[in-house]
Amino acid sequence: MYDDTVYAVDDPQHVEGEMTVGSRQKSNIGEPDFNTLDEPIRETILRDVRTVGRKFYHVLYPKEKKSLLKEWDLWGPLVLCTFMATILQRSDSTDDVNDGGPEFAEVFVIVWIGSMIVTLNSKLLGGNISFFQSVCVLGYCLLPTAIALIICRIILLTDQSVLWFIIRFIITIIGFLWATYAAMVFLGDSQPTGRKALAVYPIFLFYFVISWLVISQT
Repeated sequence: MYDDTVYAVDDPQHVEGEMTVGSRQKSNIGEPDFNTLDEPIRETILRDVRTVGRKFYHVLYPKEKKSLLKEWDLWGPLVLCTFMATILQRSDSTDDVNDGGPEFAEVFVIVWIGSMIVTLNSKLLGGNISFFQSVCVLGYCLLPTAIALIICRIILLTDQSVLWFIIRFIITIIGFLWATYAAMVFLGDSQPTGRKALAVYPIFLFYFVISWLVISQT
């Protein structure tokens, strides 16, 4: 009886015993582990923050054309949109308790509805990227415009003059051109060769309107 039990345990067809999953212990260096059930929440948040930070870096230094298209997300666009809407809202104290609300909502409408319209135009022209990939790129490329907004707000702390307005205007133009160029780097190859100009114009107009908000509201 004991011998039969030993043979049953040694039988390769027997499924009882200890089982180890080697894929969790033999992952390559730098390879992301998508199983986060046993991972502390702090590490998950820090990993997501680092991912968003890397995408911000690629916008400031747009050399890798596929860096924002591989794994799209909307965290960066949401952060930038909320930040810009908060800064652009009117801060003057008035009797109207709702003062500043339209400006906050205006930025959200322009960013999200505008990016959807630009994306829809890209798809109608035969673009080969998904809807959310395009929204992700357009949202992340708001970073230069957001930086221009911060600098303009700092300049507004000084006594205003024509010279300071010209400086703010130049900074806003730089942010606008930078954002448009970065978006075209990431989205340019997704359009057919003969229709790239038709895809560039809505992107140009999208960032122009947001830059106009920056220079006019400040």
